Amino acid sequence: MDSKYKRHLVTAALPYANGAVHIGHLAGVYVPADIYCRYLRMRGEDVRFICGSDEHGVPITIKAKQNNCTPQEIVDKYHHIIKDSFERLGITFDIYSRTSSAIHHKTAAEFFRKLYDQGNFIEKESEQYYDEEAGQFLADRYITGTCPKCSAENAYGDQCEKCGSTLSPTELINPRSTLSGNTPVMKKTSHWYLPLDQYEPWLKEWILEGHKDWKTNVYGQCKSWLDGGLQPRAVSRDLDWGVPVPVEGAQGKVLYVWFDAPIGYISNTIELMPDEWETWWKNEETKLVHFIGKDNIVFHCIVFPSMLKAFGDGYILPENVPANEFLNLEGNKISTSRNWAVWLHEYLEEFPGKEDVLRYVLCANAPETKDNDFTWKDFQTRNNSELVGIFGNFVNRAVVLTHKYFGGEVPSAGNLVQADKEVLAAIPAIRTSIEQNLETYHFREALREAMNLARLGNKYLTDTEPWKLAKSDMERVATILNVSLQICANLSVAFEPFLPFTSAKLREILNLGNISWEAFGQPSILAAGHKLNEARLLFEKIEDSEIEFQINKLNNTKESNNTNDTGQAASQPLQPAALPLKEECSYDDFIKMDIRTATVLEAKRVPKTDKLLELTIDTGLDKRTIVSGIAEYYTAEEMAGKQICILANLAPRKIKGIESRGMILMAKEENGKMKIVTPEERLSNGSTIS
Repeated sequence: MDSKYKRHLVTAALPYANGAVHIGHLAGVYVPADIYCRYLRMRGEDVRFICGSDEHGVPITIKAKQNNCTPQEIVDKYHHIIKDSFERLGITFDIYSRTSSAIHHKTAAEFFRKLYDQGNFIEKESEQYYDEEAGQFLADRYITGTCPKCSAENAYGDQCEKCGSTLSPTELINPRSTLSGNTPVMKKTSHWYLPLDQYEPWLKEWILEGHKDWKTNVYGQCKSWLDGGLQPRAVSRDLDWGVPVPVEGAQGKVLYVWFDAPIGYISNTIELMPDEWETWWKNEETKLVHFIGKDNIVFHCIVFPSMLKAFGDGYILPENVPANEFLNLEGNKISTSRNWAVWLHEYLEEFPGKEDVLRYVLCANAPETKDNDFTWKDFQTRNNSELVGIFGNFVNRAVVLTHKYFGGEVPSAGNLVQADKEVLAAIPAIRTSIEQNLETYHFREALREAMNLARLGNKYLTDTEPWKLAKSDMERVATILNVSLQICANLSVAFEPFLPFTSAKLREILNLGNISWEAFGQPSILAAGHKLNEARLLFEKIEDSEIEFQINKLNNTKESNNTNDTGQAASQPLQPAALPLKEECSYDDFIKMDIRTATVLEAKRVPKTDKLLELTIDTGLDKRTIVSGIAEYYTAEEMAGKQICILANLAPRKIKGIESRGMILMAKEENGKMKIVTPEERLSNGSTIS
């Protein structure tokens, strides 16, 4: 580690709160950033991992109009979806806040005001499209028309989604306002601009001379911008949603989102550490690293540093900006507007307990140097061949054999032969390689080295064949299993930054507490006589039917986009064909059912069963027990605290000796997966459903 720094401030690009997070965001930014922070913490470094929702800008106001609600309602909805999804994937932010917060508005307004008072802005008048009926200047996305490049209808004022061309509103043929449908007129308006051209000489020295170690895609894009000459950039916009421009005569104007959003890193740090934040932002012993996608390089390497330079007052600048390229999906560019994506919150519901599988695949296939492609078949292959077939197989064999031959206790190592010594000697070398790759932001290579340790263990067990030696040489079997278990213990450390849920499960199997990074490479983490817990599978195979369901889901989305002649994408993919109706029932039959809301107070596995959970629930009328066959879809931990709907007046019955009073309402999908039916909003327990 670089001893120059006493602390590490790591930021991840603020996701835009007009939609959920998808795998492109994860592969490009959040998974590598989390791996890096987890590693630093394991090394004992002082780390703060900062992020939050970017909640201002035109797309949010458009979404609000489409949904006939306020922008605040839109950002509230998606902020919570995004935050919850990150937490469930194990992304370890120290704070995940939002730019609609009062503290952010105050921080951003004060930042603008200081630059304004220092004379760092220039004010310019320009002409912009204006909707006379709506009485509003039109941002680029509020204008549609015919694309001048491909003649597609409904191109936006900034981009044609059919041909991908970047446009300006004045290039559109037959422009019209999305607010009224009328043809807009040109009208003069004034805005403040940050004169980036004035910072060009300083930026060239700081980046082109001082940061030649940056990734080639980052350095190359910065050089291209600087070689082309920088232009003043507007920092305000005519809009009614955002941080109001804090000067007189600026009614109806807000801070442009690109100016407002990066200040969110600062305001979120202030919210997290109100008394210490300046130590993290204004001290040369802090290392600042921005994790972003390639579409944000210019903002984090040129614009935001220029803002900090103009502000003065000792703000530090990023030491590195390890931006990734884009992740495509099944050969096509991910498109949120066309719903061509794998959404994180949907994945978590459809693949419960497989958070680490997604983390593994996205890191193993990370677009670090070029755009890469995610396919569901590759996802399945990596899980079944690598996680199940190599990592999981090795650990399971080592633990099962230890239980079989030594009662689950770590045997003594005995005399080490050359093969044993070579395997143990390889572990510190693998650790060094992982460290070097993580510290230079080569996460894909670091993960490959961690998997090489699992491969090493798998090959060692296969070559030594202790199950054959057990008939004649138990002393040698003891040595082989001791070495194998030491590899398992090291694997729990090596994979901790990448697969935290798996590492925790492995430590539980090995009956170990947390292990420091410094223990990685030691040949005797597990002492002889140490008692192991029972063997459990670290990973499960993913079946063809699960992958076919995901591919069909995408194909339905593609068909929907291809047949939608309005140019607007469907908000959800077409659903698989529903199951046929059951036989007709009478109203009298239906009215007998008393369906109510309830909250799960406690949940636990029913012993000696694979599918049953015993739930203690609060119905608002009483506390009762329900036994439900949902353990293959939900863990006991996931159920605790969840609000559910139950058939409350179902006759009691005994299941595995437990009286079950009621039944949970579940939805069964075409692929056989079951999901709990929950209220859209949390209701009082006992609320009736009719």
